[in-house]
Amino acid sequence: MKIYDELVWRGLIQEISSPDLIEKLNNGGMTFYIGTDPTADSMHIGHYSSFLISRRLKQAGHTPLLLVGGATGMIGDPKPDTERPMITKEEVEKNVQGLKSQAEKIFGFEVVNNYDWTKDINVIDFLRDYGKYFNVNYMIAKDKVKSRMETGITYAEFSYMILQALDFLELFETRNCELQVAGSDQWGNITSGIELIRKKTGKEAYGMVMPLVTDSTGKKFGKTEGNALWLDKNKTSSYEMYQYLVNLEDSMIIKYLKMLTFLSKEEIEELEKINNEKPELRVAHKALAKAIITDLHGASEYEKAEKISTLLFGGEGNFLVKLTGPGKVILQTQNQMQKVKIYENQ
Repeated sequence: MKIYDELVWRGLIQEISSPDLIEKLNNGGMTFYIGTDPTADSMHIGHYSSFLISRRLKQAGHTPLLLVGGATGMIGDPKPDTERPMITKEEVEKNVQGLKSQAEKIFGFEVVNNYDWTKDINVIDFLRDYGKYFNVNYMIAKDKVKSRMETGITYAEFSYMILQALDFLELFETRNCELQVAGSDQWGNITSGIELIRKKTGKEAYGMVMPLVTDSTGKKFGKTEGNALWLDKNKTSSYEMYQYLVNLEDSMIIKYLKMLTFLSKEEIEELEKINNEKPELRVAHKALAKAIITDLHGASEYEKAEKISTLLFGGEGNFLVKLTGPGKVILQTQNQMQKVKIYENQ
């Protein structure tokens, strides 16, 4: 199966900017980037899907770059319903370092920071060199901006689209980066970058967006939704991640196996069959948990999470020793999280 066909089968492509991209993806040799703003010092499971698609493209012969938005993070991508609260410069820098370290450690990607090429642009140059290429009517028509027209949108948020387009242009000119990959909520920003590159250079760039990773209620995984599953095990332990994944609704599990693992089509189809016939065994759910936790934190962390779950919920597993013979036993009860801490430290 060619890479484009595999991405389609896994449900990882929602839209592409041009049919020409299909052949380019299958042939390999492109440099592409994914981006994230440093709103926290760790990525979450929503980012994980983007990183996995990047890893798949790397295996197909493409070169990934991760852009951390040290500049755009100070402004904030417009939310559909309200203004995103600004964070301090110090917090942005702290988060940039956290994300950079995490990306290099877990995924091995080269990391670039848009603050490096944005910090020295003055207002006049920004308006002359970039702002003049953006038609206000065009910008207002974008979904994220359009949804805020009634409630109001600040000029800072309105300008975010130009800043992200500037990033694409910078990487196109300095790194021969032809493709931006992101979640579907970034489609308007990506197409703005493609247009800027075309107007400034006369050349073609490409965009590809994937469906957002959502929970069972349809909400996007992310810090602002209050349901983040962090990739940093100090924020979300392997046990907590294991419990979340093995308790997913059956209707979600095959979708997640396709999007968030490298299991083959045949392996996933077999897991789907077992899940349909004997859902109570949670075989597919455990396969998902094993793939993700092992990839992020190593096999030993998965084994520990599975062991803790067995001790807590596996009947006699709650007892660490078996006592025989006459005598007096004094029991002290503990809540579940106290038990987890004990088991994690063993």
